[in-house]
Formats: sequence, C-alpha cells, structure tokens
Amino acid sequence: MIQPRTFKGARDFLPEQMLHRERILDTMRTVFKKYGYAPVETPAIEYLDVLTGKYGEEADRLIYKLNYKTGTKDEAALHYDLTVPFSRMVAMNNDLAMPFKRYQMQPVWRADRPQPHQGRFREFYQCDVDCVGSSSMLIEAELIAITYEVLNGLDIPDFLIKINNRKILNGITQYIGLDNNFVGDVCVSIDKLDKVEWNEVAKELKDKNIHTTSIDKLHDLLTQKLNLTQLKSALAEIEIAQEGIAEIEEIFYYLQILGIPEQYFTFDIALARGLDYYTGPIFETKLPKHPHIGSLNGGGRYNGLIASFGGKDLPSVGTSLGLDRIFTAMQQLNLLSEVKTSTQVLVGNFGADTLDASLKLVKELRANGINTEFYPEATKMKKQFSYCDKKQIPFMAILGSEELAQNKITLKVMKTGLQNLIDFNELLEKLA
Repeated sequence: MIQPRTFKGARDFLPEQMLHRERILDTMRTVFKKYGYAPVETPAIEYLDVLTGKYGEEADRLIYKLNYKTGTKDEAALHYDLTVPFSRMVAMNNDLAMPFKRYQMQPVWRADRPQPHQGRFREFYQCDVDCVGSSSMLIEAELIAITYEVLNGLDIPDFLIKINNRKILNGITQYIGLDNNFVGDVCVSIDKLDKVEWNEVAKELKDKNIHTTSIDKLHDLLTQKLNLTQLKSALAEIEIAQEGIAEIEEIFYYLQILGIPEQYFTFDIALARGLDYYTGPIFETKLPKHPHIGSLNGGGRYNGLIASFGGKDLPSVGTSLGLDRIFTAMQQLNLLSEVKTSTQVLVGNFGADTLDASLKLVKELRANGINTEFYPEATKMKKQFSYCDKKQIPFMAILGSEELAQNKITLKVMKTGLQNLIDFNELLEKLA
C-alpha cells in the first residue's frame, strides 16, 4: 500500500482553488495580448548545459537535475525559469519579426526550501512577458505598465513596483573601491536585504573577501536612501552609474505619460535581483504592508543572454509575474471569494418520462453560452438539491410533467429557495 502524498513543495489544486487561478491567468493573458504579446511554449526539460552558468552559483544549485544519462552530453534538467529557455528558442529561430514580443505561462521547478506562507514552492507557475530586439526604455515602461494593469485588475491593494538599474549597482561597486569582478557578489548579497538584517549581509560580503572599508562605504550609501537626483550627485564621477540613472529617469518619464499613478512605482537603490544575466534596468513588486509575502513579479533587461547561445546579440527585457505568489497574496488578503464551480444551472433529472425534454433543454442552454449540468441519475430531488447546494450552483431548472404540460420551466434560486414558473426566454434572461 503506497501512502498518497504530494512531493514537498508541490501541491494539488481542487476546483475552488483552480477557478481563482484560472481567473488570475485569464487577467494576465488579456493584458499581455492587449499590449501586443503573443504566446509561446518551451519544453519543461532542457539540456543541463543550456541552463547552467546563466543564473549564478547560488541559483545553479537549485536547478533540478534529472537522473538521466549522468556524465554524458545528454544530461538534462527541469527548467529553473522561462527566460533562459526562451533565449535559447530565439537563438534557434533567426527569422522572427523584430521586436519580438512574447508571453509564456508554464510551471518551473527549483530545489528550494518551501515557504508556503511566503508563496515559495518547488513547483510553481511563472507568467513571463518579454520583448527581444529593442533597446528602447519604452519597453521597460510598458512592462511596468503591464504589471500595474494586471495587479490593479485583480484588486490587489497597496502594491509597489521597485525599480533600479544594474548599471547603477555596477557604479556603486566601483564607488566602494571594488572592480567589476565583485558586481555579482555585491548584487547577490544586497538582494537579501528585504529578508535579513544588514549584519548578515555584511558577514556574507566579508566571507566573499570584500574589505571592511568597502562594506562600510556600501552600508553608508544604502542607509542614506538617496533619490535619483541625490544619487546622481553622489556618483557624479562614475559614468556607468550616470547612464543607469538616465535610463531610470527616462522610464519614469514614460510611465507618467502612460498614466501609471506615481504611488505605485519608486526607485529603490537596494533592489539588486540576484540573477547574473541582468544588465540594465531591473524591477520587482512588493506589498509593503505585508513584507512576509515575497515579490509578486520580477524582471529586467538581460542583453547578451541570447548571444551566449550563439545567436545574434539581441537586446532583451522581460518580467515574470508569479501566479503562486499572487494567489497566496490574494488568499492572505481575503480577496478570493468562495467559489466551487463555474456551472450556472443544474437541470434536474425526473426520469424517463421527461429525459428527452430535459436533455433538449440542456442542449439549448449550452448553445446559448450557459454553463449547464444535467444530473445523470433519476434520483430523489432532495439528493439533487443537496448536490446543487454542495457545489454552490446558483440555480436549478426543474422540468417535470407539470412543467411540460404548460411548456414552462421551474427555476429555483438556491440561495433563497424561491421558485418561479417561467418560459425559456425568461430563463435565458435570468441566467445571462
């Protein structure tokens, strides 16, 4: 006897969860398409060397390697994210119309420590939207606008889209006296500041052989919480930082024109995004009033990633909205009303005498776009009413011998128990 259980960090979803998840996905899909993004899909399994060396050492350790031809050129793994497989896809297709705008909604896998309260799992859905072939900061602004429109459309309150630039972080690395070889180490460490205290970050930086003087200078700069104007002055001599600041100012200008309310986005000097492939603007969304919930989305510019697969060196930028993070946040914020079915009406089964007429009613309702169930057994009405109640189907249509004689249908409102004898057209109006 095998004990039924799910793998740690993976979950089953019953209809009452899936109906909400589908609504979230539908909201995203509608917004993505509105902005001109088209769907693609890549395999769940990739060659191991396609995935490794793109994310950084810490992330590489979380890749789920498959016990399949270990030690050969056919070593494989489950994809860690959708960005690297997408970049591999673009490198393999040279005739795409540029700029190429895609969205992709698939599960990914990470050998991480599950933290369900934070929406962190080992198997989870990423919903990516990316643009390849444009260096314009308009694309970054568009992705931020998409994020705003999706979260606002889901009625998520008080979210904040934090924006920074890897070029600024490169400049800060220079400012504190380190060369470019330390940029990744600095980014990985300060990316943890929203989860751990500074002393832990400082210890980690020290363990990476970064001198105390540089660590103290970094701490002083971060704790000043400088705005863009102040930072421009503080890093006046560092060209790469000035370039990054100018890009963010351009993005903010476009966001203003696009009508994104200013309270929903901000510059954050401490935002780092720990993955190695980012090269320019980066962004992620937090719930400041609920800091225990992780980022609802994250992304940025990753120029050079496609070229690493032998493709053209195409400028690329994207963001990923986490279905599971958003779903968890909505659960904890009580934004999900109880729902167990998408069925609008149950047609009762009175047996052989009315079976043909009942099935014709079912057919007509479905033909008119009404989600309709027919109870399969001719059993007691009490049992059929109980089924309707348990599934929270709002209406039950009754077509017995009396209704047939009058060419009418009895419609019962399950919530109130009220019943009305109506004709088919009135039934459609009630259910529309």
